[in-house]
Amino acid sequence: MILYRAQVLDTPDDPFRGGALRHDADAGLLVAHGQIVERGPFTQVRSRHPGAEVVVLGDGMLLPGLVDTHVHFPQVRIIGALGMPLLEWLERCALPEESRLAGVTYARAVAAEFVTSLLAAGTTTALVFGSHFAAAVDELFAAAAGPGLRITSGLVVADRMLRPELHTTAQRGYDEGRALADRWHGRGRSRYAVTPRFALSSTDELLAACGQLHRDVPGSWFTSHLNENPIEISTVQQLFGDGSYLDCYDRHGLVGRSSVFAHNVHPTDAELKRLAQAGSSVAHCPTSNAALGSGLFPLNRHLAFGVPVALGCDVGAGTGFSLLKEALQAYLLQRLRDEQSVLLGPAHLLHLATVAGAEALGLRDEVGDLSVGRRFDAVWVRPVPGTPLDIGLRHADGPEDALAKVFTLATPHEVARVWIDGVPVEGSAG
Repeated sequence: MILYRAQVLDTPDDPFRGGALRHDADAGLLVAHGQIVERGPFTQVRSRHPGAEVVVLGDGMLLPGLVDTHVHFPQVRIIGALGMPLLEWLERCALPEESRLAGVTYARAVAAEFVTSLLAAGTTTALVFGSHFAAAVDELFAAAAGPGLRITSGLVVADRMLRPELHTTAQRGYDEGRALADRWHGRGRSRYAVTPRFALSSTDELLAACGQLHRDVPGSWFTSHLNENPIEISTVQQLFGDGSYLDCYDRHGLVGRSSVFAHNVHPTDAELKRLAQAGSSVAHCPTSNAALGSGLFPLNRHLAFGVPVALGCDVGAGTGFSLLKEALQAYLLQRLRDEQSVLLGPAHLLHLATVAGAEALGLRDEVGDLSVGRRFDAVWVRPVPGTPLDIGLRHADGPEDALAKVFTLATPHEVARVWIDGVPVEGSAG
């Protein structure tokens, strides 16, 4: 058993529903076999377990491991291509790079860079858009298995309107996806996600095959894009002829509790009602929405309809892997919505980056906060001496102000150590 002594902040109770930030200035977390088995004031926990090894995390704060609900594995090398809307960016930047993952050696190198980048940012759980190539998805799962990253991912499928080398057929997409699920779903901390790229690049036949695969792999997840860009939405309506963007998925049984839709910047009320009814979640990707000019996310409408919302960094249209940065951007963009804005406090931001993602991925019983019974997935944020974060934390006016400064000023350089299931991630400093 290991007893961690630290300042701990988490949000076990939803601040969007009246919950508050939980703060323990001198907490003791007793961890055994990767699980938190006791939590309380350090001196009390220590007195009950005098033989436990003590790890003191004296500066900064201990947070739950961050949960990213939308990020693209093949796009780590194209972050920072600015000045284009979605469809132009796809054509000029994303799709040419994704085609390169046909080479297994190239895919292996990208997978290693991707997993390292996630962990360096404090992300311990992620719903990942995989590759259009099955061998590359194998490389992703293998790279994630090494450090034990909690990953849900799968083969990306499309059969129209992309580069020809990224196209598949309904049968081939099913067969390759089923083979990947047989190899990886439920192995270690890996799970399979059925992943059509988006309705724009998917025929009804392909989406029907996705629905069948989702049903045939018990416990699988589903993810795709939804209502990101007005031109994209109008093109989908032209292609499918009737119904909404969401209807394209819904008619094939792909809208449910295990569905996570990225973006949803321009939803109709009917779509929000259906998402709430189904228990589907939305991955809000604020830096990507800003970089591509996709629009301002209507958080107020999602909350009003009861649609669960979490965060995704959306690399590579997003501007980096840090969910701390994504949370700050979510705050900033909401401030621009005038009377429709949702004023987000530090507790809301932490919730969006942790518990909300765990709930969206069906992992709430395992991760999301640092309560007794949860797995010890955690991030130690420790300021580098002399940096603005260090100065800010030394002069913070209470825990909420300190957490606000972390979201505003922290970078991956301040992510001093990361644990997954109680095991320190190799390479994280102490």
